Amino acid sequence: MTRLQIISDKNKKSLKIKKIVTDKINSQQFKNNNLVIVIGGDGFMLETLKKNKKLKKQFYGINSGNYGFLMNKFSSKNIIKNLSKANLISISPLEMLVKNKNNQLKKSLAINEVSVLRQSRQAASLSIKQGSRQIIKKLVSDGVLVSTPAGSTAYNLSVHGPILSLNSKKLSIAPISPFRPRRWRGKIVNDKLKITITNLNPSKRPISAVADNLEVRNVKSIVIKTNNKIKFNLLYDKNRSLQKKIKIEQIRKETS
Repeated sequence: MTRLQIISDKNKKSLKIKKIVTDKINSQQFKNNNLVIVIGGDGFMLETLKKNKKLKKQFYGINSGNYGFLMNKFSSKNIIKNLSKANLISISPLEMLVKNKNNQLKKSLAINEVSVLRQSRQAASLSIKQGSRQIIKKLVSDGVLVSTPAGSTAYNLSVHGPILSLNSKKLSIAPISPFRPRRWRGKIVNDKLKITITNLNPSKRPISAVADNLEVRNVKSIVIKTNNKIKFNLLYDKNRSLQKKIKIEQIRKETS
């Protein structure tokens, strides 16, 4: 059997954890040719998953960042046991297809969310459709966010978007600081149809589109869909599954 792969961020804490994990795996001769251990924060995990999207591997994250929602808590004592008994969850990313002011097309994946943001002091002026159905004819705001269930507790939650269950087959569309209509709270939609966001005034009100952490500027239109052909297989400790983390955040939101 091939030895498993360990990918680490370059900061001191991540490298220290990597050494401990490597020593433990070597001393206990733990082998799994289908496993990739990712040491870092959520951003590093998102980056690693997208770089390795063609691999049919399972990814076990160890948190060395701040919040680490997509990661597992590091336990030197229990690392081998946690790796052996981890639960699997599969998630599909969003695919963002952007047309810029020069009519160039750029494609990118987003595991958490696609955020559309005003690029200047002028508010964004947007129309949003799903399939052929108009969701909102004209939204004047700082932008809008389209979030997956896995990303619904991240930036989406900060802009007061809903938290979605992992198996909901839904996406959240949440406005960022809406000005007109001021009371529009967004919409939960099914993940089967494409979402099209159009800049109604690209020359006066430029916008950018960001897929997780990849930005495209001077955008005319964005098409967003769930790419079910890609599955990211994430592993979580038995008592800290991704579903449980999302449930905890739902309870926090309801009681705060």
